[in-house]
Amino acid sequence: MDTIAAIATAAGPGGVGIIRISGAKTREIAQAFYARAIRHRHAHFSSFRDADGVEIDHGLLLFFQAPHSFTGEDVLELQVHGSPIALNMLLRRCFQLGARHARAGEFTERAFLNHKLDLAQAEAVADLITAQSEAAATAAVRSLDGEFSRHIEHILRELTELRTYIEALIDFPDEEIDFSQDAQITRRSARLTALLSVVAAKAQFGVRLRDGLYVVIIGPPNAGKSSLLNALAQSDRAIVTAIAGTTRDVLREQITLNGVPVTLVDTAGLRDSADAIEAEGIRRAHTEIMRADLALVLIGADQVEFAFTELEASLPDSLKRLRVLNKSDLALAGQRKKHSGDLHAISTKTGAGLAELCSAILQHTGSNRDTSTGSFSARARHVQALAAVQQHLAIAQSWLAAGHAELAAEELRLAQNTLSEITGAFTADDLLGKIFSSFCIGK
Repeated sequence: MDTIAAIATAAGPGGVGIIRISGAKTREIAQAFYARAIRHRHAHFSSFRDADGVEIDHGLLLFFQAPHSFTGEDVLELQVHGSPIALNMLLRRCFQLGARHARAGEFTERAFLNHKLDLAQAEAVADLITAQSEAAATAAVRSLDGEFSRHIEHILRELTELRTYIEALIDFPDEEIDFSQDAQITRRSARLTALLSVVAAKAQFGVRLRDGLYVVIIGPPNAGKSSLLNALAQSDRAIVTAIAGTTRDVLREQITLNGVPVTLVDTAGLRDSADAIEAEGIRRAHTEIMRADLALVLIGADQVEFAFTELEASLPDSLKRLRVLNKSDLALAGQRKKHSGDLHAISTKTGAGLAELCSAILQHTGSNRDTSTGSFSARARHVQALAAVQQHLAIAQSWLAAGHAELAAEELRLAQNTLSEITGAFTADDLLGKIFSSFCIGK
């Protein structure tokens, strides 16, 4: 492959800046900067000069010989002072010596193509860099170490064994075989179903750790939406007054619940309004509702004229929601009786019920697990792939029940291919381009 180079450290001034180089001309470039013998995995102090011999900077040169490197190719790292000007001058010199500028994620892509990482591990590299919490960072490290991949490989082995067993039975067409009553098929199918369910739930949680939750607070004016945002954020982020319609724009605040990043969104009170500014705020509130993972539908205990069903009428059917009754320090008997179904009583004034509400938010979104053990990072495509595998398995089971073993075996083959897309054993080139283009340049 051709030789690539890029600045591997974050943009802007810093104490140290790193340029990373990988490819066939790496050793040649290293020798242009350091005339003496270069030792693998040893730091060499060197002066780095331009084509005219003028010193650009001085620092450390580290050479990693293939295949013992991140990319599996010869890799060179130049560590100098973190001056953006000096780094760009040194990078330009690397281009003159035969390298080209790396595409976003190209170093990690080469690690994948050279079998140093599978695709799930490669994605975990980017997840670790962009982690928004300690729990997300820990989960990304677990995926990078192969924990998620090992789960997938386990399922793949079970799936392959089931498919092999069924296809072996198909090879004896003269024998009367009731596939729906075969003990091995029943046992293996049940085990596969259970394994997929567990891993799919863990992957869904991994997505939450990576992407976080988008939670919108909706309700009538003066229900206490801004007070709830302030209480959960533990800061006076939103202006709170007794005047109805104080909040006229969207206000967002980032918090962390049990290691899960949560974006809280305060919105304008939902009502009919002739005020042009307030009406625009209400329109924006509906826009946020369409983006949300969860809606907190809030009514004050003193607002007997409002009903949850009326507020929820404009919500998408697929949107999860929690009904929250604020101002529990007031008399609640009448409101509790009026509003049927699950109801979370809180008081933003006293703090009553807020801890329980936080737990309900996590539970309602499938994120109420212990983040300290067993979590790994995952992406939406992984969850979608696992769901597709579950569907293929269910269809295969129905074909077996109907006595069509050949069709069942084909569904299991499709399930294998879909599952292999997670680790990259079976992956389209356009998917690889989409994944790695989202990485940092230099990684």
